[in-house]
Amino acid sequence: MQQSPRAGRDGDVLAVISQSGPTVSFFDAASDRLLGAVEVPAEPHELCFAPTQRLLWCTTAYQSGYYHANSGRRTELTAIDPDTRRVVEVVDLSPEHGPHGLALDTSRRRLYVSVEGSADRPGGVVVIDTGTRRPVGRIDTDAPGPHWFAIDPSGTTGYATNKEAPFVSVVDLERGVLTAKVEVPGSEGLAVTADGMEVFVAAPYAGSFSAAGERPVAGIRVIDARTASVVDLLPTEGIVLPVHLTSTGMLLAGELRMAPDPTSSLGRHAPGRLTVFRADTRERLGQVEVGRFPLTVTSSPDGRIAYVACVVSSTVDVVDLETLRTLARLDVAKLAEPGAHGLAYIPRPAA
Repeated sequence: MQQSPRAGRDGDVLAVISQSGPTVSFFDAASDRLLGAVEVPAEPHELCFAPTQRLLWCTTAYQSGYYHANSGRRTELTAIDPDTRRVVEVVDLSPEHGPHGLALDTSRRRLYVSVEGSADRPGGVVVIDTGTRRPVGRIDTDAPGPHWFAIDPSGTTGYATNKEAPFVSVVDLERGVLTAKVEVPGSEGLAVTADGMEVFVAAPYAGSFSAAGERPVAGIRVIDARTASVVDLLPTEGIVLPVHLTSTGMLLAGELRMAPDPTSSLGRHAPGRLTVFRADTRERLGQVEVGRFPLTVTSSPDGRIAYVACVVSSTVDVVDLETLRTLARLDVAKLAEPGAHGLAYIPRPAA
């Protein structure tokens, strides 16, 4: 008899950001029961769990709003104890601002945080020592708004997507320098394969759906890490924002979908879609409808379950990746728009 996808998850927790909460909520991964929430500085965006220190890192990008429509950029990075559900420390990154993307190198005790540019410097990546919780370096990416960031498994190369700049920034993490620019038409989420040989990048920039004129084909660009060049395109019907690779080699893409609306030239947000590919063959395996405006995707460590945070509906869809069926939909409390955003799966503490 096939084992339930919920089996063996007792004590595991799913952490979810409510951007306008402003909170991080904690759900039991076995039962979907809400365990509690912690308030954080407004407005939180992304999460990253550091297992060595058992700390949950949370970026706070703006005073209110989002990337191209906000009331000012913030400078905070918050460390949270996920077991006691309390804030351990709020780290001020100023003069850096607009922190968003997070990537963790456990072996080197480094946390990488993407930050936006200003009049006197380009956007870049701040390097945090996870032991001291203090910045120890900065790497320029030569773009005003690096937003999502990922590193290869060796911890030697990093990739920053840039919403409006027409390239993905490639940086040498050991030397702390920009080494290449891969031509991509304004990019969103990204993920690096387990062998570090390929990078999957969502493009074009989501703001381009409202732009006049010819638009690039929506989908996922495949970058060969050895040549720092795009070698393939996986087309999608809708614009993709989040991209995630599971431990079993599934490539997950959250597609934005719009429906006609006589009161708006842009239309209205329709239910989104989680599209699933095999990373090695790039075969499309299927898709499943999710909430409105999927913005973050993660998965359980065994690669069996996907979690899709949808910011407009403020929900998280829990999807069985073997059957591509929705197991549950979690409601995430919000004070106003926007709602559910960053996600992190937190395994139970070791005995």
